[in-house]
Amino acid sequence: MHIQVVKSKIHRVRVTGADLNYIGSITIDEALLEASNIIEGEKVSIVNINNGERFDTYAIVGEKNSGIITLNGPAARKVQKDDIIIIISYASLEFEEAKTFKPWIVFPNEKDNSLT
Repeated sequence: MHIQVVKSKIHRVRVTGADLNYIGSITIDEALLEASNIIEGEKVSIVNINNGERFDTYAIVGEKNSGIITLNGPAARKVQKDDIIIIISYASLEFEEAKTFKPWIVFPNEKDNSLT
């Protein structure tokens, strides 16, 4: 039996932009992707702390150490600049493996989305 578990989480980052006219995705600072073990193209769930929206999209790499968190395409309608969001990815694991699995969880600075 396989179950879905949290693989990675970027907890409470500030949205730096929303670009309705871009192909749908979320642009994430490369440093945050590396720290959270999320790869480009990976499906991610977004939880908006400010308005309660929950939706899925996929990650694309943003400039390293820029703090960029931009929702693109239709997802741009679900956030506003400066909203606080949580970014989560999941993995499918065997039940026994899931019991001991430890996710990558990152707690960036909410003011500038840095790791320090």
